[in-house]
Amino acid sequence: MRKNKAVMIGAGIANMAAAVYLIQEGHWSGENITFYALDQHGSNDGDTTDSVVDDYWNKNHPLSNTKGYIARGGRMLNYRTYVDLMDLLDRIPSMTEPNMTAAEDTRDFDAKHPTFDKARLLQPGQGILNASKLGFNQADRKLLTQLILMPDDEETKLDNVTIADYFADDPHFFETNFWFMWETTFAFRTRSSAQELRRYMHQMIYEFTQIEHLVGVNRTRYNQYESIMLPLINYLKANGCQIILNRRVTAFEFKDTTMTDEITVKGLQMVNTTTNQKEHVAIDDDTAVIFTNGSITDSATLGDYDTPAPENMDYGAASSLWRQATEHFYNLGNPDKFFADRDASEWVSFTLTTKDHLLLNEITRITTQLPGNALNSFLSTTPITPLNQIDVDMSIVVHHQPHFTSQKPNETVLWGYFLYPRRNSPLFGKPYIELTGKEMLLELIAHLSAVDPGPVNIKEKEDDILASVINNIPVYMPYASALFNNRAKIDRPEVIPEHATNLAFTGEFVEQPYQMIFTEQSAVRSGEIAAYHFAGIPMSHLVDTPRYDRDIKTLLRATKKLFA
Repeated sequence: MRKNKAVMIGAGIANMAAAVYLIQEGHWSGENITFYALDQHGSNDGDTTDSVVDDYWNKNHPLSNTKGYIARGGRMLNYRTYVDLMDLLDRIPSMTEPNMTAAEDTRDFDAKHPTFDKARLLQPGQGILNASKLGFNQADRKLLTQLILMPDDEETKLDNVTIADYFADDPHFFETNFWFMWETTFAFRTRSSAQELRRYMHQMIYEFTQIEHLVGVNRTRYNQYESIMLPLINYLKANGCQIILNRRVTAFEFKDTTMTDEITVKGLQMVNTTTNQKEHVAIDDDTAVIFTNGSITDSATLGDYDTPAPENMDYGAASSLWRQATEHFYNLGNPDKFFADRDASEWVSFTLTTKDHLLLNEITRITTQLPGNALNSFLSTTPITPLNQIDVDMSIVVHHQPHFTSQKPNETVLWGYFLYPRRNSPLFGKPYIELTGKEMLLELIAHLSAVDPGPVNIKEKEDDILASVINNIPVYMPYASALFNNRAKIDRPEVIPEHATNLAFTGEFVEQPYQMIFTEQSAVRSGEIAAYHFAGIPMSHLVDTPRYDRDIKTLLRATKKLFA
């Protein structure tokens, strides 16, 4: 199925990776690669607020305050597992560090600023918890061990099994320090896929020994848009690739066949979201179509300091196109499993920008650690789950400063999120999704106040903290955890579906052997597979994927921690 040209639907990291590999390994001219996308911010988000306010999803929800910065989310890297990502970043120059690749830039920064989280879990009345005690009982250990030891060829036993289903006879699991840290580190929920939890147990088993300190986490120098996405964008544009934005592809035109035994794209229908004009792109026999079939930031909306983020009920641009393809062919998965149940997938997050370091210094004092080390999660003291158990209320990430290249020396940017946005705020008595940016900040101060060791409580500095605010941007993301939604293996298409002649699927809603999702690793690898397929490169040339679940020393260390 070798081709010489490609049309990319979506400009996220998966398709950009595919383009890099086509250019460098397939020896394609970048001029033969064209992207059509709504925007190029991607899931690795980070930019000034005024630059994203006019993005497709926000145009019907104008903001009154567009100052400050926005990061809809962020990813924690891990060199030991993210081997394809690091291979990709070694192929492109850093945007900010002369004479370094983007990978060398990240390794250099990370070596100088290693992660060691001293305050992973905090709880009123307790302060910083001793999270090195994972809190397992014998039932927890037995079920986790069975999950870890389950061989790949038995994974379908977990088709359509949620994590709650798997631990149905062991509700204690959801009260362990391990679960509190695991759910907030990776954004798993009780209704997430047990099949996906198994994959994480296999590829991230070494995290057992360090999850309370996050010492295995590696970070980029700046936000991942500037440290990962912009280097990719700059490289591809310099090599002649066309990136055409403000385009929503609405339908595939497939070749007519008497039986569904050939999937060949002959054309694309799309809408220019700036002019609202319909457009058409013909696909000839020499062109591959590489499609990112789902996005966790689709349908996201922004609020501001005085405005909650509104709900956008759109099914999603990428997932709508995926669903249109499944109406023609039976082996392309089931997008409804991921995009038709917001209750299983939604988040609300916020990005706070202040004009001084008062709040930053207070968080440093309370958590006893410098910025850049932390994912701080605040536990409730009263039951807040359907099982009548305590759980994490909110989490924050305090970045190494500056987090943006344009950030002023006296400015601070930090990020936080509520994994269950329909839960009621204890401070305001309404769901977190209904909070303004100011109310989210007050919620954060209240959480910090409840674990503040003194002698002067942060609550006494509340007025000064509020006066320091430039903006706080709430973001509602209905599909933020959709890629973890409960599923069967057949619910995601393969990168190269059977019978496809010129169509590939990329991103985090595709089925790949052994790969866990919600990582740049799986996204990049899907793009690499698509590129090698259409460039005629043997799959044996793919970057080798480590299997830590088969490493005896790693398993022994994990077993020891399991019984600590």
